[in-house]
Amino acid sequence: MVNLPPASAAPPRTVDGLSALFPVAWPVPTPVTHPDMLKPQDVHREEDLLRNPHSFRHWWVAISTARDHCTALAKAQPADDIASLLGPLASAEVRVALQRVVYLYEAALEIFPTSFKLWKAYLQTRSFYVLGRATKAKRSGGRKKFAPMKDDLEAEMEDLEKFDGGLDGILGWSEWKSLVATFERALMWLPNMPRLWLLYFNLFFHPKCPPAISVTHARRTFDRALRTLPPSLHSRIWVRYLLWSETKGGAVTVSIYRRYLVIDPSVTERYVSLLLAPENPSPRPLEAAKLMLSLARKSARNEYESAEGKSPYQLLCDWLEIVENFADEVGIDVEETEQLAVLREAEKPAEEEQPTPASKDASLMRFAGPPQTVESKAGAVYTPEEDPSDTSRLDVEGIIHRDGIAVYKDQAGRLWSGIAKYWIKRSEFDRAKATFEKGLATVVTIRDFTQIFEAYTEFSETLISALMDHVANGGEDEDDLKESERELDERMQAFEELMDRRPFLVNDVLLRRNPHDVQEWEKRVALYGEDDEKVVETYTKAIETVSPRKATANCHRLYINFARFYEEGGTTGAAEHDLDSARKIFEKAVRVPFRTVDELAEVWCEWAEMELRHDHYDEAIRVMQRAAALPKNTKISYHDQTLSVQARLFKSLKLWSFYIDLEESIGTVETTKAAYDTVMELRIANAQIIINYAAFLEENKYFEESFKVYERGVELFTYPVVFEIWNTYLAKFIKRYGGAKIERARDLFEQALEKCPPKFSKPLFLLYGKLEEDHGLAKRAMNIYQRATEHVADDEKFAMFEIYIAKAAENFGLPATREIYQRAIEVLPDRQTAQMCVRFAAMERKLGEIDRARALYAHASQFCDPRVHADFWQSWKDFEAETGSDDTFREMLRIRRSVQAKYNTEASYIAAQTLAAREGKVIDSAPAAPALDPMAAAEQATAGKGGFVAAKHGGPTREAPDGVGAGPAETNAEEIQIDDEDM
Repeated sequence: MVNLPPASAAPPRTVDGLSALFPVAWPVPTPVTHPDMLKPQDVHREEDLLRNPHSFRHWWVAISTARDHCTALAKAQPADDIASLLGPLASAEVRVALQRVVYLYEAALEIFPTSFKLWKAYLQTRSFYVLGRATKAKRSGGRKKFAPMKDDLEAEMEDLEKFDGGLDGILGWSEWKSLVATFERALMWLPNMPRLWLLYFNLFFHPKCPPAISVTHARRTFDRALRTLPPSLHSRIWVRYLLWSETKGGAVTVSIYRRYLVIDPSVTERYVSLLLAPENPSPRPLEAAKLMLSLARKSARNEYESAEGKSPYQLLCDWLEIVENFADEVGIDVEETEQLAVLREAEKPAEEEQPTPASKDASLMRFAGPPQTVESKAGAVYTPEEDPSDTSRLDVEGIIHRDGIAVYKDQAGRLWSGIAKYWIKRSEFDRAKATFEKGLATVVTIRDFTQIFEAYTEFSETLISALMDHVANGGEDEDDLKESERELDERMQAFEELMDRRPFLVNDVLLRRNPHDVQEWEKRVALYGEDDEKVVETYTKAIETVSPRKATANCHRLYINFARFYEEGGTTGAAEHDLDSARKIFEKAVRVPFRTVDELAEVWCEWAEMELRHDHYDEAIRVMQRAAALPKNTKISYHDQTLSVQARLFKSLKLWSFYIDLEESIGTVETTKAAYDTVMELRIANAQIIINYAAFLEENKYFEESFKVYERGVELFTYPVVFEIWNTYLAKFIKRYGGAKIERARDLFEQALEKCPPKFSKPLFLLYGKLEEDHGLAKRAMNIYQRATEHVADDEKFAMFEIYIAKAAENFGLPATREIYQRAIEVLPDRQTAQMCVRFAAMERKLGEIDRARALYAHASQFCDPRVHADFWQSWKDFEAETGSDDTFREMLRIRRSVQAKYNTEASYIAAQTLAAREGKVIDSAPAAPALDPMAAAEQATAGKGGFVAAKHGGPTREAPDGVGAGPAETNAEEIQIDDEDM
């Protein structure tokens, strides 16, 4: 029997005294062992339980009452030093109350040993008084069902309970053991209840849990849970198991994660981060590198999907970062790397013929099942590079070449820089430099080149800076100091050479990307400047490399510029002019299958121009004769791409144009005519060739032959090309013969106008009319001008009528123009009719026909909006003021108002306002009110008076043209107010 001190007694202050208070709940307290546990008021409860021992409700009510009382006592106890050590059990009253609760739980469990509800409540109650108050972070939303282990681990970390207080693991060791024993008894009765296991695991995460429980016992408990529970519930155990292993670290984390990775490799990336975490006292970079390499390769084979959403290349970059940061621990040295490279090259054919079985140490590997060979389900072959249990280091350079550069060609810059950085970390500076150089010599994009070059320059600058610091600080060994100075000079010289080589290296990259880029080859020639040997070498290599069918624009310029290089005596001109070498280059160029005929033609033309520059005229002629030689079949198509450009060269107009110019300059008339005739026979001549041929014959006094050339030209072409030929032909014919061959000239004009489109006919009609005026009949000229007004384009008819009217007035006088004006008014569009009417009216006024002029103004007014065509109305106003009377002036005003009312619609007003705005005018936004009877208003305003309508209401009247003054205007409510500006 254990006697505890009374509740009112002060708790002991020594360690031994505090330890003597425990265990509280073991052995199980009963009224026999603890007489003060029962109070008189508990007798009724005990009798009730004795009468109903198998009623779960009676037991649960009794337990709940005792538990609530104990909890209230625990919350009411003050926080002091004893409470920080003993937690809720610091008070003697709480300890006694807990014994009562334990007594009731144990008595109930003897009757209901398999009640999950009872066991769970009992374990939670006991855990509270040992572990302290548990707090749990609130979550928004529920957890995913069947979520990946990565998400489960993150969610479980947030859901882990945090404990406030708790019983010290040393002072309350016996109570901790008692709690563990209680959990063990519960699991003995209910082993398949995962919730009880999870409650049990909470002990192991408590910060005050004794080491004897939180390490070895915890690991065995997790393992026992995995053996006991069905596989469908293992994920709930593994989440806690992995989190617990992370809290322990070291070999515990490694062993447990290795076990789990066998069944689920999705958390490998998390495991790798744990292996390399800064707080990890013993990092394992080799194992982490092999695991990450395995993930990268599996991801590339679509056998693994990263939980972080990373691509195979990103996984490889993560592996590369591990290698760069732990170069000495992960990779092998230079000698082994070179040996493995030689072995790989030697064994490569054998590997392609026969795969190696998946074995290790001459024995087949076993992957959780029967022995596996290379033909496994996943198609994977065992390799020590992916086995984390293997201690052999990695061939970093070989792996990057095989799994990186060979696969991710668009990311070569990062991979080459990674290899170089690996060697730099291993202090293999020469190897790093060689790696940089090899990378610069193999990449095909400017981005990759920039990455490698920047890393290369940074490495060189860092190394030079370190050597300068070493030399500046001096040393005890003089030989060592001299060696450092010598190395510093070499490094600085190499760095300067590297910066000088940058343009060449960039050019190399662009040529590797597209070896048929002619412009880049030209840039490379320019980079060598005055180094003639390099220029010749570059041109030679370019000609050998560039394929004319794949080349960019101006492939022929390579040959032309190369030949000009020899012609001019090198880049500086100091060497001897080597025309023979230039001719050899041209001879080779004319046999090249260029993409277009024009390129080949330009090569021939440049060859001839070279001969001309050196006064070899006969040789230039021979070159062009060779180029323009006609084949037996001259009917082939110039655009037939199935034929070579050499076979189609004789139909190149560029070639023949140059040949003709050459013959005109240094040849004879007969050879030039023969060249022109050949072009005409081949039917490749254009209008310019026709005109040039005719002009050449005219210069040499072959006038009739030149006219025949024009006639052949007009037969070959149609409008609009033939227009220039006709225009030139007719002008030359008239200049030559004048009126001597008038009938022939008329036939030519009629022939030219027969199919001439309206927009090209005006110059021909004018030339035709001028011919008749100068050498023919004026009547025929007028007929021609009349035909022109009918045939020319609409936008040129007004100008043509002006010319026609001027010619008619000149030849037959003004009255003869009336019919022309009338016809123009009928034919022209509205916007030009008003202008023609104004001119017609001016002509009639000159003839004294005032009424006819006024009628023309009235006719034209219907096309002129007063708000837009203010000039027309001002002209009519001036006309009436000079020649009219009061009646005619009022009639003009009436017409003006009616026209304005006609145009006074919203659409027309907006159009007028827009047009006026363009002309800088201002239109009143308020439209004028329409007059009910404008004439009646005008007559009423001037009733009995001879003056005009008053300009303003109540103002002075205007003076009539005959000088008779008018009195003040009478008031008229319906009078329309019109300012002078509106008239």
